[in-house]
Amino acid sequence: MKRKEHWDAVYRTQNGAEIGWFESEPATSLRFIEAAALGPAARILDVGAGTSMLVDSLLERGCRNVGVLDVSPAALELSRIRLGDRAPEVEWFVGDVTEFRSPHTWDLWHDRAMFHFLTEMSDRQAYRETLGHALAPGGQVVIATYGPEGPTRCSGLDVRRYDSASLQGWLGDEFQLVQDELVDHTTPGGVVQQYLFTRFRRS
Repeated sequence: MKRKEHWDAVYRTQNGAEIGWFESEPATSLRFIEAAALGPAARILDVGAGTSMLVDSLLERGCRNVGVLDVSPAALELSRIRLGDRAPEVEWFVGDVTEFRSPHTWDLWHDRAMFHFLTEMSDRQAYRETLGHALAPGGQVVIATYGPEGPTRCSGLDVRRYDSASLQGWLGDEFQLVQDELVDHTTPGGVVQQYLFTRFRRS
């Protein structure tokens, strides 16, 4: 099953608040984004956003240029409905990150959900190419993946686990690691999963 069909099926058949990665308050993501010290006009793209509440939180904090990218139209429609009158304030992109070409660059790229699902080298290389095109010089990247002791499968799919060194190696010398933290996330079902949050700055 292709990524679009898989994730559309997930979001059409499951209550978003019951999905394993659900957070009512994306506290760690917000903390890492706030540490980037960007102004309210900075362009922030949430990659693989699904129905994440991050976009709501960014708008509430006065961010004026927020974008959301996901392969699932069903997920983004649910987020639009949730935001209501505020939905037009967001740039919505339906597409696969491995094929996405942004109409402009972004000051911060945030991904809490996507990268660890890319188990094929060709997909990871395509993701890196997309990132290279989309991120502005001097821009910052917040990537959260499953950590070294995280799960090996999620939502019926295999995933890859990372430590900070392996993410640095994948991004290359163009990026400098400035912040990292291992975080335990408790799923709505009570399962504890280890995430690795990282923030890199592009030279």
